Amino acid sequence: MSDLKNKILASAKYDLEAIEIALKQNLKPYLDLVSQVASHILFAGGKRLRPLLMVLSARICGYDSNFDKTFSIMFEYLHAATLLHDDLVDEATLRRGKLAAHSIWGNSIAVLVGDFLLARALSIAADTGRLNVIKIVSEITENMSQGEIHQLMRKGQPDLSEKEYMEIIQNKTAVLFRGACQASAVIADAPEKEEKAISIYGFNLGIAFQMIDDLLDYTSDAGILGKKAGADLEEGKLTLPLIYALKQADSKDRATMESIIKNKDFSAGEFKTLLELLHKYKGLKYTKELAAKHIAKAKKALVGVFKPSETRQLLINIADYALARKH
Repeated sequence: MSDLKNKILASAKYDLEAIEIALKQNLKPYLDLVSQVASHILFAGGKRLRPLLMVLSARICGYDSNFDKTFSIMFEYLHAATLLHDDLVDEATLRRGKLAAHSIWGNSIAVLVGDFLLARALSIAADTGRLNVIKIVSEITENMSQGEIHQLMRKGQPDLSEKEYMEIIQNKTAVLFRGACQASAVIADAPEKEEKAISIYGFNLGIAFQMIDDLLDYTSDAGILGKKAGADLEEGKLTLPLIYALKQADSKDRATMESIIKNKDFSAGEFKTLLELLHKYKGLKYTKELAAKHIAKAKKALVGVFKPSETRQLLINIADYALARKH
């Protein structure tokens, strides 16, 4: 897995450096406090996956101008805005191993800087001169908000279905991945079959990415993950490993799991018991297998339309990494 990660980083080195410069430059003209809070979330070790997807998708679709890096950062700003708002809603204390922004600057500042980043993303979308790109970014914002609201409404409820979970992660995560890829096809004036293929790739990659994220919440440690293991459960978020295990469990084990879910202050021992039950009822295995199916769909969409190239291989490597990653 580390070999795959290193291969991706080496292949994308110059793109990632250019994205980093664009992220910083586009914060400079604004209030120092805005830049400070935004920088706290933006430069805390994010993978830059969403802007990188836009740059690579533009390249594979034949985009040949110089604005792809600048345009790509609207998706990192969108992502950062949701993290600022999510941490506040979830009352999370850690993000990427650092104190959450609202813990340092307060709730009001965190909300307003999140709003600023959303507006900044729309401004950059407008700079593309393409109405369809503005529409894509607007729809992403709407969908992500609905996904968060849906998740909040069902917080701590053990009867959340797999269908509802899929709706939530499609809105919260997959549409942003898809949008980054689709916007690239739009600015590249790509034919419809290429726009459709790269959109399918992004959507399925986003679903798998979130599933693995939810899996890691149970299996990774805080030093690697950047947040406490079981943080989603503490926040009342039921994710696929638990949803599946609950459905498979006998009445006794289901009652045990439900009692732990309903107790926000569950102990380390109770979390260990829950983890054992997730293994027993194959919740973790099922999640990994379903994520793998979405990665296969993503790769099939690419290979079916785009000719072999370094860019296509890099996009395939990113899909493989999304499945194999440990943080």
